Amino acid sequence: MSRQHKKQGKHGKTAARESGAGAAAAPTAGAEAPIDRSLSREEYEAQLHVLQVELVKLQRHFIRCQDRILVVLEGRDAAGKDGSIKRIVEYLSPRETRVVALGKPSDRERSGWYFQRYVPHLPVAEELVLFNRSWYNRAGVEHVMGFCTKEQHEEFMQSVPKFEEMLVGSGIKLLKYYLDISKDEQTKRLDERRRDPLKQWKSSPVDAVAVRHWKAYSTARDAMLTRTQTATAPWRVVRADNKRLARLNLMRDILSRLHYAGRKDKLVRPDPDIVFEFSADCLEAGRLAR
Repeated sequence: MSRQHKKQGKHGKTAARESGAGAAAAPTAGAEAPIDRSLSREEYEAQLHVLQVELVKLQRHFIRCQDRILVVLEGRDAAGKDGSIKRIVEYLSPRETRVVALGKPSDRERSGWYFQRYVPHLPVAEELVLFNRSWYNRAGVEHVMGFCTKEQHEEFMQSVPKFEEMLVGSGIKLLKYYLDISKDEQTKRLDERRRDPLKQWKSSPVDAVAVRHWKAYSTARDAMLTRTQTATAPWRVVRADNKRLARLNLMRDILSRLHYAGRKDKLVRPDPDIVFEFSADCLEAGRLAR
C-alpha cells in the first residue's frame, strides 16, 4: 500500500467532520463571506504532504543556524488549535520540537510574575516551540470568566507588548496566530466533542459556557488583538471554519515568514482570504466572526 493511501486511511474517519467535503462554511451574519474553495480529501492530503516536507526542510535549516522559533496559537474553544498543531509537528524531530499547553496555574505560580511560568518553556537554540494557548489566557478566558481582576487584566495588556519586544530582541522569531471561527461552527464542534468518546478528554467546565459568553469573548478578542498588535509582534488571523483550509494556510504562512534554504515561495504563499494580518480595519470590515 502506498504512503498516500495509508495517510488517507489514517484521516478518513475524521474527514467527514472536517467541513464536510471540504467546502468553506457559510458566512456568519455580519462577517465577510469566505470564497468557496472546495477541497477533496485527496487534494487536502496531497497538499498537506507537500507542506510537511517543507516543514522538515525548515527544521533542518533552523537547526543548522541555531534559530529559536516560537509559534503562539490562540482562539476560542474548538477553533482547531490541537488539530493544526498535530499536522505541523507530525514529521518533525521531537528532540527539537516542543508543544506547550499549560494547565491551571498553581498557587505558587499565581503569586509570581504573570509571565514567569511561561519563560522556562521558551525555545533555546535549534528549537521550534508551539504554544497551544499562551500568556494570552489573561486577555481571554481569565478576563471573561473572572479568573483575574480588572487591574491584573489591564496590567497584562500594558506589559505584553514590552515582554514580546524583549523576546524578539533576544533573537526569538515570534509568530502569533488567532484562529477565528463562527458561533455556529463552535457550537457544532463542541457538541461533537461531547458526543465523541475519543474527544471527551478535551471537554472542560469552561467549554460548557463558551457559547453562552460568545459576545464577551468577542469583545475580549477585539481588545486583545487591537492592543497587542505591534510591528515587532503582529497578529495573523486564520479563518478556521474550514479545518482543511485553515491548517494548510496556517502552515503556508509559517513557512512564508521564515527563511530557509530551498524555500519555494509560490508553494508556501497563503490565501489572503484565509490568513491575513490583523488591523483595526479588519473589525470595521467584519472580517472576524461576530
